[in-house]
Amino acid sequence: MGFFSGIKQFFKQVHPASAPPSQHAVAAADGAEWRNALTLKLREADSRLSVWLGIVLEGVTEADDVFRQRLHFLLEALECPPAEADEFVRNFMDWITRMEYVRLEEFHSELQYRLALALDLEDEEDERNRLFLKLSYSLARTRELFSRRLDALFTAHGELTEEFWEEIEELFILADVGYDTAVELVARLKKRAHKDAVSQASAIRPLLRAELGDIFRVQRRITAVNPPEVVLMIGVNGVGKTTTIAKLAHRARMQGKRTLIAAADTFRAAAVEQLGIWAQRVDADFYAKAQGADPAAVAFEAMDKALADGVDVLFVDTAGRLQTKVELMEELAKIRRVLAKKHPGAPHRSILVIDATSGQNALSQTKLFNESIGVDEIILSKLDGTAKGGIAIAVVMNFGLPIAYVGLGEKLEDLRPFHGGDFADALLGMTPEADSPQDRTGS
Repeated sequence: MGFFSGIKQFFKQVHPASAPPSQHAVAAADGAEWRNALTLKLREADSRLSVWLGIVLEGVTEADDVFRQRLHFLLEALECPPAEADEFVRNFMDWITRMEYVRLEEFHSELQYRLALALDLEDEEDERNRLFLKLSYSLARTRELFSRRLDALFTAHGELTEEFWEEIEELFILADVGYDTAVELVARLKKRAHKDAVSQASAIRPLLRAELGDIFRVQRRITAVNPPEVVLMIGVNGVGKTTTIAKLAHRARMQGKRTLIAAADTFRAAAVEQLGIWAQRVDADFYAKAQGADPAAVAFEAMDKALADGVDVLFVDTAGRLQTKVELMEELAKIRRVLAKKHPGAPHRSILVIDATSGQNALSQTKLFNESIGVDEIILSKLDGTAKGGIAIAVVMNFGLPIAYVGLGEKLEDLRPFHGGDFADALLGMTPEADSPQDRTGS
């Protein structure tokens, strides 16, 4: 359930050609002509969030009283509970003020992102298309290297030969898939080509897309937890762990959840202060002790606070470097033990953040953390700044761990659920296919 109670069901019931708002909900108390005019336009429009937002904000250029009225009008039109609508508008206007934004283009994308989360509409086709465009843009450098050379390879070869397979293996390695992974991927492609009786090089692209779809497909799992949900955030320094925690907390807040961020990285200078600033920005509760405090004690006391305060999600930040790897892993294991002692089942998820720009180093980090303390999910940060997007393939093939989210930029809205099929399409320059829910991870 998102921020607004029951709204997703309302969306499902509306036929694409029918109208969102009821006359009763929108019959303006002030009888303003603009409200009546917008009501008619909305009733005639396609039932898509972006379309409705475009209609309501037509002519609006900045975050003024007109913008506030129009946003409130849209929420009224969707029959959102008045108190929740008021809180959404107030929180968003406060955020605009903190960010010192004025022009609509500065915050329009964030507004649509927040509404999609609040209305639980991230899987809506329109929002999926918007995400695909951003993913495709973020993978541009990787695709330029990979897809262009793939096209050249198809042009140079007619039938499938050993020379072709050797060259495509080299191409995978150049995309930072890694040698062993590249060998395995070629073997799987050969098997698929033989099974489908494919003999021409030009027919390999859709086979590769299908193979990547299978690689990224994840099994359904039980996601229910004994509240509060506890998420242990792990990863080396410099991968973007602090901002990733803030983005996760922001997503949870927009879904109507109360969040608490615990600063258990007490070793890195300014780590506590930086995390505290981010917690304030995303309206999350925050718990910390002085720099140099026992990280396990911070986690234990934060767990106590989360239970006492009725928190929905607790995010526990951890150190990324101590004097030795052994010391780091022992510290992380200690944190896990104290969380489980205080709250059976915790941590419910251990999420490893890895930097897409680090290439093969991300593999060694995944191996180290997974073998030492266990990893449940991966977040691939900084995907927008790399030509090494193939590391996503390598991580999943080597460790069988699901990629939950990918970082596509610096804004709060730029942490998005990973969709394996969309990733494959964006990488290969293909049109998105409609995949089953098993192709998706994230929440």
